[in-house]
Amino acid sequence: MTVASGHNPADVRPSATLEALRQRRGLLIELRRFFEGHGFLEVETPLLAEEIIPELHIEPFVVEGGGFLQASPELHMKRLLAAGAEAIFQVTRSFRAGEIGQLHNPEFTIIEWYRTGDDMEAGIGLLDSLLQTMLNTPPARRTSYAEAFERELGVSSHLATARDLAELTERSGVPVPEGMKREDKDEWLNLLLAGRIEPQLGRDRPEIVFHYPASQASLAKVVRLPQGYEVAERFEVYYRGVELANGFHELSDAAEQRARFMAVNAARVAEGRRALPLPERLLAALEHGLPDCTGVALGFDRLAMLAAEGSSVADVMAFPRGRDRMT
Repeated sequence: MTVASGHNPADVRPSATLEALRQRRGLLIELRRFFEGHGFLEVETPLLAEEIIPELHIEPFVVEGGGFLQASPELHMKRLLAAGAEAIFQVTRSFRAGEIGQLHNPEFTIIEWYRTGDDMEAGIGLLDSLLQTMLNTPPARRTSYAEAFERELGVSSHLATARDLAELTERSGVPVPEGMKREDKDEWLNLLLAGRIEPQLGRDRPEIVFHYPASQASLAKVVRLPQGYEVAERFEVYYRGVELANGFHELSDAAEQRARFMAVNAARVAEGRRALPLPERLLAALEHGLPDCTGVALGFDRLAMLAAEGSSVADVMAFPRGRDRMT
């Protein structure tokens, strides 16, 4: 084989072995079999659209000529639910600018699904069944967000102040990013979660963390617990310290969702980033009526990595970003 001048011959080969790619394909077949067996319809929605869901911690790719590459298929899948779909899933590519590393690639494969009539418990149950099928794991451990903080750090995530969490972070030796907002409690919670708690989650079997702080609800419903504080009906699953999926008992109130999007944009502007256009078609669909439902987004590359006992998503991707960079 002739290699163009200036290229390293190793660069033309895929990052993953052919055996890893065959195993990846087998997982996709098994995944589709699972959802079809549960009565789901596989759908396809646009990768490129004029609208996008504003996110504080996700930066979209803006396409020259107009539009955004979608960070997830959520926007269009919810419009399908509002139009009468009941149980839908999708295997698709998603795009997030600047996300590259051992567990990240700017272009990645996402599995997303929604089922009407499901509350948070039903959504957790279906996710647990999927993991047992795909990874041959025992049933997942279920841990509330508050319990995870109590267990690993001995602190109440709901009662601790931003100052308490800042002091705990410093005592714990977790590096504090430059420009950290010391008064922002959620930022300290996120820092401690990533630095001290996530690596301990799901070591021997998947662990589903639920009831995140209400301030981190994003697109999830908020409920008040008997203890007197509000929580988001949001859940995430971890296995061997790796975050695999994020789920919501979906918010269906269009006015509340609009207010949350506007708050995200205000926070983006405060950080010196551009505000994103509100997804008016999604908001109109919510106004038309989104059925009660739960949705989950799962990072398929991470799932395939764990199934192959790899250490990086590059182990199960043919050509991750940077593989074809000129040398």
